[in-house]
Amino acid sequence: MIMQHLFLSDQEVEALHGASLRILDETGVTLGEPRSRELLAAAGARLDPARVRLPPALVEGCLARAGTQTTLRGRGGTVKTLGDGNLYFHNLGGARDIYEAASGTRRQAMVQDVRDATRLLDALENCHTITPFFTPGDVPGSIMSLAMYRHALPLTLKPLQGPGVQYAAEARFAVEMAAVIGDPGEMLSLALSPVSPLAIPDHEAEAILEIARLGIAFAPLPCPTAGTTAPFTIAGAVAQQNAEVLAALVLAQLANPGLPIIYCGRLAMMEPRTGLSVWGGVEMGIASAATVQIGHRYGLPVNVYGFSTNAHTLDAQNGFERALNAVLPALAGADELSGIGEMEAGVMGSFAQMVIDDEFAGSIRRARQGLVANDETLAVDVVAAAMASTRNFLGQKHTLKALRSGEMLLTRLAERGTWDGWEAAGREGMVERAQAEAERILGSHQVPPLEAAQERELDNLLAAAEKELGGS
Repeated sequence: MIMQHLFLSDQEVEALHGASLRILDETGVTLGEPRSRELLAAAGARLDPARVRLPPALVEGCLARAGTQTTLRGRGGTVKTLGDGNLYFHNLGGARDIYEAASGTRRQAMVQDVRDATRLLDALENCHTITPFFTPGDVPGSIMSLAMYRHALPLTLKPLQGPGVQYAAEARFAVEMAAVIGDPGEMLSLALSPVSPLAIPDHEAEAILEIARLGIAFAPLPCPTAGTTAPFTIAGAVAQQNAEVLAALVLAQLANPGLPIIYCGRLAMMEPRTGLSVWGGVEMGIASAATVQIGHRYGLPVNVYGFSTNAHTLDAQNGFERALNAVLPALAGADELSGIGEMEAGVMGSFAQMVIDDEFAGSIRRARQGLVANDETLAVDVVAAAMASTRNFLGQKHTLKALRSGEMLLTRLAERGTWDGWEAAGREGMVERAQAEAERILGSHQVPPLEAAQERELDNLLAAAEKELGGS
């Protein structure tokens, strides 16, 4: 049984859908790329010099054709199918800085950090898919996404999601890199972020067409901020975000009907006192839950932020923000939650945070399981047996069976002992234990390497990409 808490009624979901259709039909999307405009016009869209307006019938028709299940395979054979009823987790992608928990300092991430993060995440039980974590400062910006992917590929057997792309050539090179380890149609998904509010730049439109041509599962990933690039009401911002997802979906489906779609949303709020994007407020959890509901209205698997915080350290703020913002969309039925390892609104990440989030993810999955009330679990006969003997349930076979079934999640990092025991162990807390576990994993966990010929091929592809994309 999966517990589910819905923030929107069916009527409110339909109202949100209707608002998005009105936005696309009456306001439209800024889109100037010639091939895209031609494709959309042939399907019934209305064009003016700057915008494209999409009639409801066109949007509904493309939604009906979209592929509704996405399966990704890892190099080790592990398969993850979004939309199969399970809750999956993956890490933050694209952090610039790394937080050193042992010293409480930060530094710019480098290629080695991409490699180390991938290997650490490969070892974490509740990280099911890996996204290249850091934007390394020691590679050129023109090939950043591809360099992240290239350096992550050899260091995990789990499904590895492709990088966020902006250009058609990036999509093409990512597919060629995925082909080094397997069938790109099974090994790769690609995300692209429309520009809020309601714009698809030429190079992004070309990239969407290329992703569709290549037949790779596509994740439209708008990242509006309510109050600056979207309305300041959560409902209004989700309606705009939905319109941005649908615009990208329509273009992809016209180019390749039936292309698998992963419905994504990364709506944040503006902090009115500073203008900064807030990833830690409970509003993100509410927006993510609403995003899950509208995506499921279309029958699509939904990926939203779960672990998110504006905190700069591994403190109380960090813990309560990421817990709230993960549990709300999880209970709304999310298929996948992102953000393992995230800090400072996505600018920073931490190895210790990755280990902590692995434990958090286990707790959130347990919360979503809820409880089952049947003859076995209600345990009326067990109560009678205990009362007739020792009046202690510890010796009952029912207790052992419940423990083995996962009725209670046994944590590894959280403190559950006495003060004296904690003090005798050096007053170590979750952060210290997580840092020690990260160091242990990085010191011992090995991933079967690629063949030398595969490594050379990846290097050659990255070099070719740098040559082609150097001026992008």
